[in-house]
Amino acid sequence: MEIKEFKTEVGGRELVCQFTDLANQTNGSVIVKYGNSMVLATAVMSKSKKEDLDYFPLTVDYEEKFYAAGQILGSRFMKREGRPSDEAILSGRIIDRTIRPLFNQNMRNEVQVVITVLSIENFDPDILGVVASSLALGVSDIPWGGPVSGIRIAKKKGESGFIVNPTYEFVNSEECEMEMVVCGKDEKNLNMIEVGASEIKEGVAYEALAAASDEIKKIQDFQKRVIEDMGKEKLQVQTFKESEELKNLFEVKLEKDLFSKIFVSDLKEGEGEVAVKNNLKNVFDEWKNILEENLPEEVSAGMHYLDEKISVLLHKEGLLNDRRVDGRAMDEIRPLFAKAGGISPILHGSGIFYRGGTHVFSALTLGGPQDAQIIDGMEVQEKKRFMHHYNFPPFSSGETGRMGGTNRRMIGHGALAEKALMPIIPSKEIFPYTIRLVSESMASNGSTSMASVCASSLSLMDGGVPIKSPVVGIAMGLLLNEKNDPSLKSDYKILTDIQGPEDHHGDMDFKVAGTRGGITAIQLDIKLAGVPIKVLEEALTKARIAREEILDVIEAEIKEPRKELSANAPRIVLVSIAPSKIGLVIGGGGKTINEIKEKTETEIEIEDDGSVFITGKNDGPERAKKIIEEMTHEYAEGEILSGEVVKLADFGAFVKLSESADGLVHISEIAPFRVANVSDVLKEGDIVPVKVKGVDERGKISLSIKEADPEYALKKVPADYASKSSDSIGANNRNGAYGQRGGFSRNRNNYGR
Repeated sequence: MEIKEFKTEVGGRELVCQFTDLANQTNGSVIVKYGNSMVLATAVMSKSKKEDLDYFPLTVDYEEKFYAAGQILGSRFMKREGRPSDEAILSGRIIDRTIRPLFNQNMRNEVQVVITVLSIENFDPDILGVVASSLALGVSDIPWGGPVSGIRIAKKKGESGFIVNPTYEFVNSEECEMEMVVCGKDEKNLNMIEVGASEIKEGVAYEALAAASDEIKKIQDFQKRVIEDMGKEKLQVQTFKESEELKNLFEVKLEKDLFSKIFVSDLKEGEGEVAVKNNLKNVFDEWKNILEENLPEEVSAGMHYLDEKISVLLHKEGLLNDRRVDGRAMDEIRPLFAKAGGISPILHGSGIFYRGGTHVFSALTLGGPQDAQIIDGMEVQEKKRFMHHYNFPPFSSGETGRMGGTNRRMIGHGALAEKALMPIIPSKEIFPYTIRLVSESMASNGSTSMASVCASSLSLMDGGVPIKSPVVGIAMGLLLNEKNDPSLKSDYKILTDIQGPEDHHGDMDFKVAGTRGGITAIQLDIKLAGVPIKVLEEALTKARIAREEILDVIEAEIKEPRKELSANAPRIVLVSIAPSKIGLVIGGGGKTINEIKEKTETEIEIEDDGSVFITGKNDGPERAKKIIEEMTHEYAEGEILSGEVVKLADFGAFVKLSESADGLVHISEIAPFRVANVSDVLKEGDIVPVKVKGVDERGKISLSIKEADPEYALKKVPADYASKSSDSIGANNRNGAYGQRGGFSRNRNNYGR
């Protein structure tokens, strides 16, 4: 196997690209190495186009294999990888969103890019996937406008500067203030951003983008050299084109009235959005009827042509006249509505949030540590105690469709909202619950993901989760004068709170979430080759203003988390025991802990450090806590307790201190006077005060009643008992000697545990 290598340095490590004949039936392939991490990227294009499609068919698959981590994972009965993990889907989405804008969207040949992780070290290989995909496409004969590069940078709390390609340990540590993935075509034009942060300021985000851009330029220069050396001549692919007859038909029948049919004016607040939706539907229906009557063989092409014409019109009106399709100002947010709770008494917490025609309902469910999600992935194995899920039923967009299951979009939107909310979720030490949020899109007209963040903040506060502040999100849009048309007044216009048509026909979907303190998450998707950093800087500033307005509405509904949890939420009690006592609580084969669970109707989770989390309802957790505390109590000399007399012997009495511990009161320790017979003072079932005299090396406990309460025995015998019992001194001593020597240990199976 012949190998040709190219090398460069990125973030203090060597980046190596290998071209071999390993996957030699592809249009292009490459292996990219960074440290001990390796990915293989392949690119294949179909030889013919699909005539019936009205979109460019690109598929990106990110393949994680457990062998890459040197592990045999999976279930007990299934060791073969099945459906991709959420993490793999999210990595694939990053790559897809990066490379897709650089294709001619009028292509109808299928293109598939597959990224296979061959080995993994201590950092996320998704960035290698971006570079590898770019090189596989770049050296292939597939028409594509790359290369494009990506970089991951992070920031340490309290420090300036940024870390390039940080390790898993750092990203997941409390020291990490921000993690940012940035992809772009050059140092000035970015086309994909993912950020998770702990309330960073806009200035920090902008500095990070600038730092990332510098690294991107280095990788771009490297890729260009590689492609110049290894690249094939690009194929001439037939693209989708409308016929002249179709264009003429549109000009005659619809074009002159298109503005008046779509744009609205002189409406009350909130009415424009509804009017736009109805107007667009009417225009598409009208045009479809015209096509079916005049050019039935070009209906699909004609609908695509109308879509493009609407896009041109929206850009022209926005850039020339500052006009939005629903009549709003460029920085105006649609009407807002927020409601915390009141949906159902069964729910642990709920929130409803409206932003214009986008409506989201979010439900909170609290569980114990045992309800945490077990992540058994290639990159990491852990328990996940905070989850945010997102659902998009077809009725939310006024359509019919298949229900059930999740798609990549749902997983992506849920992960983004989860990232946005994570910084405000209380630690396990403060709030030991497993937290699950589910956001249901009820009506969709632009950025249900950011509405999910808002609804989930309401749900958390309604449920009494002690979050430090609510998080809200906003979607910013862009109209860019991409062709530098001198007839348009502006180079670009930023749109606050984009709705459906502006999302579809605009150039950018820039989602920003955060608190009053700062940004917690960012996601950038664009339809262009790249967006200048200065545009993103302005968008960040306007997004902060919009977040403040939304926060005002949220806080007017609920200012802070409710003081009490829902009555339907489970209660969690924390007990700390010595790690050496864990085995005692569990018991042989889990017998003891299962008995406690059954008796108290609770779930119990024990961690290696001795932290015991007890989850249940009513008084179950407190009862389980008492049992475990008594079971694991380490008795100390001098401790005053009370216990039940459970057995009498000639030499003394056994006293039950707890479900798992008892001790011996020697006959000489019952009273400050000599006791002839134990039964003279004590009987089984008596509750007696005792003092711990000592605990031997085997854990046997010696007790004293007389030292705990000298008056106790006097209350149990006649007034002249002490003087009459003096004749029994010898017997007492003999019995005591016998009892101390043998009785305590002989009875250990029953009472001397």
